[in-house]
Amino acid sequence: MNAKVWLVGAGPGDPELLTLKAVRALREADVVLIDDLVNDAVLEHCPGARIIPVGKRGGCRSTPQEFIHRLMLRYARQGKCVVRLKGGDPCIFGRGGEEAQWLRERGVEAELVNGITAGLAGATQCDIPLTLRGVARGVTLVTAHTQDGSSLNWQALAQGGTTLVIYMGVAKLSEIREQLLAGAMSADTPVAMIENASLPHQRECRSSLMAMEEDALAFALKSPAILVIGAVAGNCASEPAREEALSVDINVGYQRA
Repeated sequence: MNAKVWLVGAGPGDPELLTLKAVRALREADVVLIDDLVNDAVLEHCPGARIIPVGKRGGCRSTPQEFIHRLMLRYARQGKCVVRLKGGDPCIFGRGGEEAQWLRERGVEAELVNGITAGLAGATQCDIPLTLRGVARGVTLVTAHTQDGSSLNWQALAQGGTTLVIYMGVAKLSEIREQLLAGAMSADTPVAMIENASLPHQRECRSSLMAMEEDALAFALKSPAILVIGAVAGNCASEPAREEALSVDINVGYQRA
């Protein structure tokens, strides 16, 4: 039978940010392997599917990756429509590329479905544009947690001139601060720490590179959270600018009142 697995991004938490393609895959699903960070509300799109929790969380009891692989392979070879449902985007620190390759090597078709990643959604909901003309010409997404425990090239990140969005960094705030300062990033660089991106209980703490560890402690910042570091993190929502009233004269055109 035709074997296929959908590797679907469920977005950062707000069920309204789910894509139409993700909804279609869920509606066709016989089996859904669901991560911990996926909002259960999205499961309304697959009421007849078998739901299997396969959560992986840092510092918590996690489902071994090899076991997840075997589950996907088993159900796909039974001819079932399998959805591997991941928080955020499956290819942004979501192992989607690894899983797709593993399945294809075993003759199973794998299709990746993008989801909105938490770094983008969290920043947007805090009125932070990750790129901004004249301020930030790019954005760099990194994780503070690496599989082999190796360190990032913090000096290059500090001097790259882009907005930094750091995932899985709550437990490494001290290291992040020290490394970026050592890389010559300014101590007063704005920082936004955003917890539970896009959910009703999302919280944000604005700080600076120098003060972020102390401010996070006072704020009781917890995972899941992302860090936005760069000039754009100093951007705050402001009241809409008052516009001058316009009057219309069909013969003259627009005139200032």
